[in-house]
Amino acid sequence: MQTKAAVLWEANAPWAVETIELDSPKHDEVLVELHASGICHSDEHLVTRDMPFRMPCIGGHEGAGVVREVGAHVSWLKPGDHVVFGFMPSCGRCPSCSTGHQSLCDLGAKLYSGRHISDDGYRHHARGEDISTACLIGSFAHHTVVNEASVIKIDNHYPLDRACLLGCGFVTGWGSAVYAAQVRPGDAVVVAGVGGIGGAAIQGAKLAGAKVIVAIEPVETKKDKVLELGATHVATSWQEAPAVVAEATWDRGADVFICAMGVGDGKLIKKALRMTAKRGTLVVTNIHPATETSIDVNLMDLTLTEKRIIGTLYGSGNPRADIPKLLELSSVGQVDLDIMVSRTYPLEDINDAFDDLRAGTNLRGVLRYPAADAA
Repeated sequence: MQTKAAVLWEANAPWAVETIELDSPKHDEVLVELHASGICHSDEHLVTRDMPFRMPCIGGHEGAGVVREVGAHVSWLKPGDHVVFGFMPSCGRCPSCSTGHQSLCDLGAKLYSGRHISDDGYRHHARGEDISTACLIGSFAHHTVVNEASVIKIDNHYPLDRACLLGCGFVTGWGSAVYAAQVRPGDAVVVAGVGGIGGAAIQGAKLAGAKVIVAIEPVETKKDKVLELGATHVATSWQEAPAVVAEATWDRGADVFICAMGVGDGKLIKKALRMTAKRGTLVVTNIHPATETSIDVNLMDLTLTEKRIIGTLYGSGNPRADIPKLLELSSVGQVDLDIMVSRTYPLEDINDAFDDLRAGTNLRGVLRYPAADAA
């Protein structure tokens, strides 16, 4: 079939919205008509080559839609089912999946290749070339074909232009607080960077019972929104943050510090640790450039205060369990997905959406497709 998609043909170039050819799904694959896709900073990492996906590439990994066709071996999905894509596929059989760590599934080794899991082939084509897909999904498109390992079924009554956020950013941020950092009632938490991930981290920390939540967010126009998310204090710069954290925590420092900036910076790790309390945890959620191989840390301080630095992928969550759970929490008002969506765009305006992402004006921009309006 033919469909529309946003293709990145080379680094640091605009997204090209054009007609592509899409193959039918193979035996373990699913054809999905997309309704919406979140604009995640990881897609910007594709543009800047901080993340080395194969090009040309259809971007997008935070999507949701309706199943239109299933392969012969796919028995648990049928046309009409509503689904969210998990940016990390989960096979259910590898050591990570079988011990409850789906975010580290062995199939993740194929993410940067853009090739399909079953045969290392391609289902997307344009201008006479095979096109890879970001995170084996390619949700910047009206339709896509993915392996069943990348699909999570959800109940049909949830709005797909909100459910799509759970394909990456919301689970990542929420899980960074709840799972990776294990925020406990009464904790003091700092979240650096309040976009889609940071906003979800604030919500997770609040739901887990944090007493103090300090947000470091340089875009001053976001301040009211940051407080509405659940932050108790806001610092508008890393220079201002130490004084704000000290006052908010009675000079004890943060029990948990979550780095959720758009692009990680190794030079800020030392500053973050200075704001972290004894036996506190520094969670590195954001992506650093692949070429960055060193950080600035006082190792004596790390030892003498028993602080921890940990990384987390997908918020250390299990998307097959966490995506339905977070949708249920949204239904009872304990999680707010509506507040996360700052603006929606048609696929044709994708470059405007990325301009807004770079300017930091959105918590999350969402691409909304014609199928959503026709539903």
